[in-house]
Amino acid sequence: MGIVSGDWVESRIRVRYGETDQMGHAYYANYLFWFEVARGDWCRAHGFTYTSLEEKGLFLPVVEAWVRYKGEIRYDQEITIRVRVAEFKRASIKFEYEVTRDGTNGVLTQGYTWHVLMNRDRKATSIPDWLQAHMTTTAERDSADGA
Repeated sequence: MGIVSGDWVESRIRVRYGETDQMGHAYYANYLFWFEVARGDWCRAHGFTYTSLEEKGLFLPVVEAWVRYKGEIRYDQEITIRVRVAEFKRASIKFEYEVTRDGTNGVLTQGYTWHVLMNRDRKATSIPDWLQAHMTTTAERDSADGA
């Protein structure tokens, strides 16, 4: 296990008025909601949902979050949130995020969240093989298989 740097999955949203502050900028805490939207899309792109995890008795609470705001995002702008699995350990997963906006150069916001996989008893549990398989890229799997 270790660093994965898997494939990015993109989510697009339009910033709603209620997601801005008095100055018209996207309110800082909303980035964490947008990260959650992107994480859900990442799961769906990899063939499962948070609901299907929970039905198996597995939960992924956030235990650490970090955000760096580098550029301005305002009401009614369309943004893209990119997410990938950057690293995973026995019972934890690190998702990385980038937020961009059409017509701008570069990344406006960067972030990550660490999650611990927990069972129904709220105890940390090892990431099952089927879930680990979703967190590695095809190239990494081929390399590991000697292809």
